[in-house]
Amino acid sequence: MTYPQQKPFITGETHIRPGIQFLVFAGIFVLILFVGNIIGVGIASWAFSFKEVMDVVDMKLDSPHTSTILWILQTAGTTLPILAAPIVFAGLVMNSAPDYLKVTFRFSWKLLPVVLVVMFMAFPAIEFLSNINQQMVLPTWLKWMRESEDNAAKLMDAMLTMKTIWAVIFDVIFIALVPAIVEELMFRGALQTIFIRWTKNVHAAVWITAILFSAFHMEFFGFLPRLLLGVLLGYFVAWSGSIWPAVWGHFINNATDVILTYLYQNRISKTNPDDQHMFNYAGYLVSFVALLALMFYYRKTAASKPPIPVHYGEELD
Repeated sequence: MTYPQQKPFITGETHIRPGIQFLVFAGIFVLILFVGNIIGVGIASWAFSFKEVMDVVDMKLDSPHTSTILWILQTAGTTLPILAAPIVFAGLVMNSAPDYLKVTFRFSWKLLPVVLVVMFMAFPAIEFLSNINQQMVLPTWLKWMRESEDNAAKLMDAMLTMKTIWAVIFDVIFIALVPAIVEELMFRGALQTIFIRWTKNVHAAVWITAILFSAFHMEFFGFLPRLLLGVLLGYFVAWSGSIWPAVWGHFINNATDVILTYLYQNRISKTNPDDQHMFNYAGYLVSFVALLALMFYYRKTAASKPPIPVHYGEELD
């Protein structure tokens, strides 16, 4: 079958070999990330004090300004660089933003309810992979990874403290929606397009991008479930030609966690979102089978939409 975005070039695009494209993109991202972190520290230090910022960096979270400092550092040092890098690369370097960022709305809207069902059916499978991941034993020289993840969890807990409905809305927007948009632009937009052109194989590109997506979060004990999420999101884009089904799925995953956390924190629900034993083996099996069936249906539905026209390039199967 033909996928909408599997065309090497369109009119006006800068012709750079895909391998070089990846190196250029990586360089742009690292540079913007470095600058963003400096700006974040500068803004937080100006708003409060450099000592308070360094205390937060050193995991001393006693300051009443901890949450605000974390949000400043997160926004300037991570969120904005993830957004800026693919835009700069696609628009300024490659001169082909639509082809790389996949922001078109020309896809079958029937895909959105399918994505909704896929994401909820994926929860048991994600839990199963998470449990496998948790049982893996790190060698002594990698023990720092566990400590790093524990520290990251503490920071996320500080950012996810929600006592009012307004706090929930804020977190749904800035922890669920905004990251979904910027991460999909970077991973399923720019990077997956690069790897499709590099490998000339959609499946290889989806899996390579998913591996990078999971590794980027630097959570060894969450690598496998995030890998599954990345694969699902990758095929959402590969088969539709648009990042928006993936943004929708990404948002559903993140928002569900935010809402469940709020309900649990305020004792409205007894369901702990960190509980990794909510389902049994029958639920895991049903989840994997359902995902295969639903993804097959998603691909069939996406194929019913006429492909996005391009000017040059050979079709890939």
